[in-house]
Amino acid sequence: MIEIIPATDIIDGRCVRLTQGDYARKKTYCDDPLEAAQRFEEAGIRRLHMVDLDGAKAAEPRNLRVLERIAARTSLEVQYGGGIKSREALEAVFNAGASRAICGSIAVRQPELFAAWIADFEARRIILGADIRDGKVAIQGWTETAGITAGELIGRFRRDGLTQAICTDIARDGMLCGIATAFYAGLQRQYPEVEITVSGGIGSMADIEALRSEGLRSVIVGKALYEGRITLKEIERCLQNG
Repeated sequence: MIEIIPATDIIDGRCVRLTQGDYARKKTYCDDPLEAAQRFEEAGIRRLHMVDLDGAKAAEPRNLRVLERIAARTSLEVQYGGGIKSREALEAVFNAGASRAICGSIAVRQPELFAAWIADFEARRIILGADIRDGKVAIQGWTETAGITAGELIGRFRRDGLTQAICTDIARDGMLCGIATAFYAGLQRQYPEVEITVSGGIGSMADIEALRSEGLRSVIVGKALYEGRITLKEIERCLQNG
């Protein structure tokens, strides 16, 4: 079974989607992200992917009130990313109700600190954000590119007990054009002990089925869900069928 994780990207407290990570290509889908989260919960979804896009640019979380409302009024397990650059920010995200925290830039710029977070907090609560553009990891709200691949970045923290990495193909993000299944399958085979979460380009349930057949364990779905390419009814059936 592959876990389907809806994406809720937040700007100014609203649920939006970007195209290829471009803040200028923004579309608002819901003024109240709580309403979307409650619909996901009703469909049987267990986990929500929330990205604070304001926080990603500001280098500190900016939409913790949204997180607090969703954590208080749903039973969803929220994985939250965007602007987590310090231990104080990490603790604030957990205190606001996140079950897991997604960290990308800090893992590239201060790998020793990120490794310490994996050790200090329950390992499953710390997720590596290994998002790629042109084969290299992108950081700082996808505005900068580091000279390292996703596989190399994941490998840095293998011995530290890393359990999950989210890998977003930025060029495909919001494009509904399908995913690079072979790339993700290869990454999962290379690091079988790490849950590789696929993100970017999902356009149909067929894409999800292709990932499931290759052994991927989780996938993030955003624009395809908000634009009806994938429906909550389809997700419900998928969950029921295992």
